[in-house]
Amino acid sequence: MFKGGVKLLDFKSLSKNEKIEEFKYPEKVIIPLSQHTGSPAKPVVKKGDYVVEGQIIGEITGFISSNIHSSVSGKVIDIVPWDLPTGKRTMSVIIESDGEGKSIEKIKRDWLSLSKEEIINIVRDSGIVGLGGAAFPTHVKLTIPPGKKAEYVIINGCECEPFLTCDFRLMVEESENIVKGIEIIKKLLNPKKVFIGIEDNKIEAAKEIDKFIKARNLSDSTEVVILKTKYPQGSEKHLIKAITGREVPSGGLPFDVGCVVQNVQTVFAIKEAIYDGKPLIERVITVSGSGVKESKNLRVKIGTFAEEIIKYCGGVKGEIKKVIFGGPMMGFSSYTLKIPITKGTSGILIFTEKEVKDFEEYPCIRCGRCADACPMYLMPMLIDAYSRIEDFTKAKYYGAIDCIECGACAYVCPSKRHLVQSIRFAKSELLKKK
Repeated sequence: MFKGGVKLLDFKSLSKNEKIEEFKYPEKVIIPLSQHTGSPAKPVVKKGDYVVEGQIIGEITGFISSNIHSSVSGKVIDIVPWDLPTGKRTMSVIIESDGEGKSIEKIKRDWLSLSKEEIINIVRDSGIVGLGGAAFPTHVKLTIPPGKKAEYVIINGCECEPFLTCDFRLMVEESENIVKGIEIIKKLLNPKKVFIGIEDNKIEAAKEIDKFIKARNLSDSTEVVILKTKYPQGSEKHLIKAITGREVPSGGLPFDVGCVVQNVQTVFAIKEAIYDGKPLIERVITVSGSGVKESKNLRVKIGTFAEEIIKYCGGVKGEIKKVIFGGPMMGFSSYTLKIPITKGTSGILIFTEKEVKDFEEYPCIRCGRCADACPMYLMPMLIDAYSRIEDFTKAKYYGAIDCIECGACAYVCPSKRHLVQSIRFAKSELLKKK
């Protein structure tokens, strides 16, 4: 167990029993060329081109980058800057769908005959990134640097954010395919052990995964670990701590302590790429909150407008106070629904005044609750204070760069300080200087 964190009302009952539905084929998609950590992809199509599902439209531009594929068949009508759920703007390919669903030829492979290098190349070419939210290119995480080793592979099935249930539904409905994806990762990394971390509010998912681990005779090397439901249990550093007892050092990465962490949706995408020759052109998301008529879990094409998805869920109800892409703790608030779903979008949450209250920010009272809640052993009140006076050297001294922006500090703050925004500002300024 890790220090700090908070117990949250999870509101998962709104959607946890809603089976995954296939969203209708979109009439138009807007596919950003930068929807991953690292350098943006380079467009390899132009206005007027005809494309099909799975065709590369954006090409990788460096080691930490990712290919982008068309999620529909149709005509490229423009390549223009467009807003992302994060609030950033990036060049995006607009495709008008023909509704025919024409696709590249999918190559079905005997994956057991593939070399490790071939597997990595397929993962890279398929544009797979971390689908838990960070969207870090998966081929990079699966490439262990010289001198390092992957003793443990940890599959993240925690889904600790409130409201979100897309990972839970995928584990329940696609458990065999997730286990097949785990087998691929095992061949690639040859770890001592694979752990699947699942919180104790998702026992049904744990049972389904465990069933197929036993059915495929993997019990000796693969284990489901039931973890206490506690936020941010799904943070990879805290998942490593909870399962192995190892701590990732400041500025370090999981492989520095012999671990590799992958989200369950990412593992499923690896299976689809290796077995079925399918690049990452869709993902499962949750639509929930008091402001949407029907909470659902949907499989949607990358680039689909959030506005169309909300219409499919019956539309909005009541006076909308906030729209969040992702979870309520670490997601991004948006001023519009005219934003496309990206690889990193785990959900769309529509909130009314039932969930959103207007609070006035007050001076810090030095109660220390933020430090108690911080799972990174930081003192958020000090980083906040130095960030506000733009003393970024002191903000760095007190660990601004180590903040994972989980929001636990702001959640417990009695003065309703905007701690995460303040720390995020300090981090961005420090990274600019670096």
